[in-house]
Amino acid sequence: MNGLKASVIIPAYNEENSIKECILALQNQTRKPFEIILADDGSFDNTVEIAETFSEIKILKQKNRGPAVARNCGAKIAKGEIIVFIDADCVAEKNWLEEMLKPFESREIAGVQGRYKTNQKELIARFSQIEIEERYERLSKEKYIDFIGSYSAAYRKGVFEKFNGFDEKFPVASGEDPDLSFRIAEKGYKLVFNPNAIVYHTHQTSLAKYLKTKFFRAYWRILLYKKHPEKMAKDSYTPQTLKAEIACLIMAILAGILGIFFSIKELFLVSEALIILIFILNLKFLLFAIKKDWQIALLSLVVIPLRTISFSLGLAAGILSGVAQK
Repeated sequence: MNGLKASVIIPAYNEENSIKECILALQNQTRKPFEIILADDGSFDNTVEIAETFSEIKILKQKNRGPAVARNCGAKIAKGEIIVFIDADCVAEKNWLEEMLKPFESREIAGVQGRYKTNQKELIARFSQIEIEERYERLSKEKYIDFIGSYSAAYRKGVFEKFNGFDEKFPVASGEDPDLSFRIAEKGYKLVFNPNAIVYHTHQTSLAKYLKTKFFRAYWRILLYKKHPEKMAKDSYTPQTLKAEIACLIMAILAGILGIFFSIKELFLVSEALIILIFILNLKFLLFAIKKDWQIALLSLVVIPLRTISFSLGLAAGILSGVAQK
């Protein structure tokens, strides 16, 4: 494994504020040699100009077609036996690449998922981090996983090519990464989570932007579930409680509407009980958050129902728009 050559691919679109730090962190990696490929997705800021100050970086340019296309273009010219993906707004710890490659010492491993951390102090950013960490708890309990996010991902190039890379029908960062890992895992290839492969990320700090992100992730989840309907039941990353929350919210709204229409007081009680159930479903998360950050645990009481509403609206919008037919 000591002679393994890796290719690190960075898709980028208008990332002038973060690309320099991303590249500098990659240059400081403990694991060498490897190549760095910047796949620019039609940036109109100074992303490319900044990257060009690093002479050893390979730079690809394309019209704005989305990160799936950008990553695939980078993979096509990659010389590494392992292709590794990192987002342009992420900063890798110095041993990140070393940790991303470790699992490949076993020939049966086809893909690896790393993890996010953040140094942010803002409340919404801290909530996002704890939300993600709870999901990492789920991943860490699984010997093999089926869900890999491309912010810190690695695949054997042969496997990546066999499955034709990321599905370019996903026009934005919207589910193209779990789609690929779903397809690979479904064929029996082994994917693993390495919590020691860490990149630092800047999460949303605004509640409005956080909820907007949840809305659009749910919107595009319709396309993902169209391709993988069996994953509506379970995957290794998405909490089952989230699906139950959405079901409770929909039933609560229906009960409330019917209660008003037919003047049935009992339906209002059902609606209230379902809302309470949403909080009960999140008790495990609340206890997890209390251990990590009590302020975020309190904030969760407000953010969780708003998140459920945003996600539910996103799913509804995705269904009504016919996004799954695109």
